[in-house]
Amino acid sequence: MRLGYFLPQIGPAATPENIVSVAQRAEELGFATVWVTERLLYPTNPRTPYAGTPDGSMPDAYKRVFDPIESLTFVAAKTSRIRLGTSVLDIPYYNPIMLGRRFTTLDVLSGGRLTIGLGLGWSEDEHEAMNAPMKGRGAQADEFIDALKVVMAEDLVEFSGKHYKIAQSVIELSSVQKPWPPIYLAAFTPGALRRVALKADGWHPVAIPAEGVRQMWDGIRSMAKEAGRKPDELKLIYRANLTVTDKPIDGDRFPFTGSWEQIASDVPAIKALNPEEFCFDPTFSPEGGTVEGFLTALAKVKEIAA
Repeated sequence: MRLGYFLPQIGPAATPENIVSVAQRAEELGFATVWVTERLLYPTNPRTPYAGTPDGSMPDAYKRVFDPIESLTFVAAKTSRIRLGTSVLDIPYYNPIMLGRRFTTLDVLSGGRLTIGLGLGWSEDEHEAMNAPMKGRGAQADEFIDALKVVMAEDLVEFSGKHYKIAQSVIELSSVQKPWPPIYLAAFTPGALRRVALKADGWHPVAIPAEGVRQMWDGIRSMAKEAGRKPDELKLIYRANLTVTDKPIDGDRFPFTGSWEQIASDVPAIKALNPEEFCFDPTFSPEGGTVEGFLTALAKVKEIAA
């Protein structure tokens, strides 16, 4: 099982120097991947409640955001081995040929180190700002992924669908990883889980307890088999959002919240799922406020999860 870690690319610790220092330290410690996330807006009066807080308010960390792809390109030039992951980019905000060209460029410039994580997003305000209707996103996402693969994999590109059309064109820049960099989807709903089974190289769950992941993962693998795919070729990358507290949390608590001892006790259940990678995000914990906190949590994650 590989370990991954999020960069200080959003929030108060987000600076060019801090992004690089955490990436380089993660590479030194043998982490497999550094990850970035996406947030377009911090609405002052959000229409969609944020699922990660009790009152639905947006975390302050989302007020300061470095663009994910540019951040990874910057890190690629400052590292040599560690993989570079997006967790996640929201499909409705992009065009497949533009995103495909950007992904391919990053994969080539990094020597084949890109891992792609995609989702559908949840913010009504962001969708409106991007002129991206929330209705019908699933069918559009299916076609988007097909078109994205064509752009990244082939020198002679052509695609014709309901939502996207690409005239036959020569694009003599294909990804280093063949046929394309691995694509993982964040998914919760039945339709999205089916998309993982049919279209993706793996699943990237977050904020789901281990038993829920097991049940949903079994369902994904079953759907993949029914569709003629080999279930064992699908991989699982689990994301744990850390909330570290000085004292243990009494009573019920969400996984990966509480003292470091409590967080460590949550690790075995995820490891038992045999994920390809287990990545940790300290952004929304007190550690996420400074680069020193990011680096301290990085060492602690190595200790409890290795």
